[in-house]
Amino acid sequence: MKKILSSLAIIVLIASCAPSTPQTRIQENPQAFQKLSSRDQSLVEQGKLRQGMSPAAVELAWGSPSARYEGSKSGKITERWDYTDTRPVYTNSFYGNYGFGYGGYYGPYGRYGRHYYPYSSFGFGPEVVYAPYKKASVLFLGGRVDSWESVR
Repeated sequence: MKKILSSLAIIVLIASCAPSTPQTRIQENPQAFQKLSSRDQSLVEQGKLRQGMSPAAVELAWGSPSARYEGSKSGKITERWDYTDTRPVYTNSFYGNYGFGYGGYYGPYGRYGRHYYPYSSFGFGPEVVYAPYKKASVLFLGGRVDSWESVR
């Protein structure tokens, strides 16, 4: 039983890490894909958009947005979908540690027997932080794509 649960957990973990592509989104929702015109089907398969495209087609082409915003333009209701991603930012940082208590000593019977000696460490080291950024936006006007922009 443990082997089955472990195997199932590994499969779920691998599946959740799989990237979402237009092809996987089409396979997950074939009914929505079949409702599109042949022109939009072709664009969705390539992950491209066009003016006048429906929100369902955009979701198949680019996936679910990270954020949705409502607004108004010339008296018409607008909706903007933003897509975000992360990129690594490399920095150098200083770190220091002078420990007290059991966490900072080699004790109670550690390195030097019953005696307690504090340890300290410091230095410079590289650090990687993943910073979010907006990679694309789609503006809908009257329920259809009006414009979009994406990072090159």
